[in-house]
Amino acid sequence: MCRVVDLRQAVLAKNDVAAQVLRAELTARGTTVVNLLSSPGSGKTALLERELLLARERGVAVAALTADLATENDAVRLARSGVPVKQVLTDGLCHLEAGMLGRHLDGWLPEDTRLLFVENVGNLVCPATYDLGESLRVVLASVTEGEDKPLKYPTAFGLAQLVVVTKTDIARAVEFDEAAFRAHVQQVNPGVEVVLTSARAGEGLGVLLDRALAAGAGAGTHTPVMARQQQSHGHGHGHGHDHDHGDGPDHDHGHGPDHEHDHLHVQPAAQPR
Repeated sequence: MCRVVDLRQAVLAKNDVAAQVLRAELTARGTTVVNLLSSPGSGKTALLERELLLARERGVAVAALTADLATENDAVRLARSGVPVKQVLTDGLCHLEAGMLGRHLDGWLPEDTRLLFVENVGNLVCPATYDLGESLRVVLASVTEGEDKPLKYPTAFGLAQLVVVTKTDIARAVEFDEAAFRAHVQQVNPGVEVVLTSARAGEGLGVLLDRALAAGAGAGTHTPVMARQQQSHGHGHGHGHDHDHGDGPDHDHGHGPDHEHDHLHVQPAAQPR
């Protein structure tokens, strides 16, 4: 008798277990993980650099791990903040997984780290379905990407606990329709907070840091309707992420050899433009 096994579901189930373990371990040591998801070019690195600088000024023990298919460009930029930064090269994999993250944190993450920002691979499809053991999931979109982005990527935006709009300093130039964007976000994720930011102009600077600290302090975070629906069917993650795979084609989840680089400590440079 043959039994059909959904390999993708099996991979996600294994990831969920690893995420629950990682979340428990990090919570026990007082570390809050913030998972940042966006399309390539959304401006999340520029905004994160500003937030890391602010955290350092406030005396918050913070670190950042950034994932890319290739290059260490983002890690070099983030290291200008003067906080511990680590680059992970995924060797072609389109997302991070909880087990992979745990291995890269082992022996690197300073014990006193209060906040760990994880800059996921630039992609709104694959990363949306993977729990990394985070306490706060943030989805970012720039004003240049169009007001219908939440409708095109309903899983990514539908599971967000915070939505951040970036590059608002050029919103008028690109005729960004803020009202339409907000309406589309609420359509897929009713009640989620939407924050407007500009790394260049400083608009909204510190909100991401404040929300991350609040999540770490036990303040209630938004629970998406999509997550609640999934939990009611017994397939939810430890903190409410679902397994909706309707955003795009299946991807190969085979791993090449893990790549990691020493964390970077450099003197802070001038803030990004």
